[in-house]
Amino acid sequence: MKKYKDRQYAVLGLGIFGSTVAKTLSKYDCDVIAVDNDIKCVDRLADIVTQAIQCDITDIQQLKAAGIQDCDVAIVSMGTKLEESVMAIINLKELGVPYIIAKAKNKRYMQIFMELGANKVVRPEKEMGEQVAKSVLGKNIIDIVDLDHEYCAVEIPAPKAWIGKTLVELDIRKKFGINVIGIRRHHDEHMDVSPDPNYCIEEDDHLMVITDANALDMFDDME
Repeated sequence: MKKYKDRQYAVLGLGIFGSTVAKTLSKYDCDVIAVDNDIKCVDRLADIVTQAIQCDITDIQQLKAAGIQDCDVAIVSMGTKLEESVMAIINLKELGVPYIIAKAKNKRYMQIFMELGANKVVRPEKEMGEQVAKSVLGKNIIDIVDLDHEYCAVEIPAPKAWIGKTLVELDIRKKFGINVIGIRRHHDEHMDVSPDPNYCIEEDDHLMVITDANALDMFDDME
């Protein structure tokens, strides 16, 4: 299996969502072909992505000329334009792109895109709304990511009662039913995803834990 830096990515549609995807992939040194019918959108990414190309996304020949058939992953980001998105997915399937992600504005669009063969469909506005709502469920929750319907990964500040103690001493799994999978020290961007059980928790540390999605209120009581 190719590593992410060895894959080639295509982003079709360079609005806010598509541009953000293209920029983020480029930030991680990925090979990105970004295409849009609007030359202004293309020009904004010309110095950021590997290739920024103006073309009609609904025209399979123009996509082929842009080299989209050589991509491992394609992101269709025109979520509000049903006809363009449908044609883009059909074209990508015909070109043999192995993995297709499509942006949808509602549940109906999502169903259509899945039936057309998209491997994954996202609804950014809905998902972000859910994310914001969950982030305010508890005063001590910094970030939260759903893993499935039962469990989620939650980033929390180290409770004051935990400071100066090791993970072994705290026995967090037994006492709280949560698993610590990472520690971010002193607001550092880097997270240690293999924390030493004998690491002594310090003030301002953040912990990433796996927990029951229905037990988020426990974090309010940890102070």
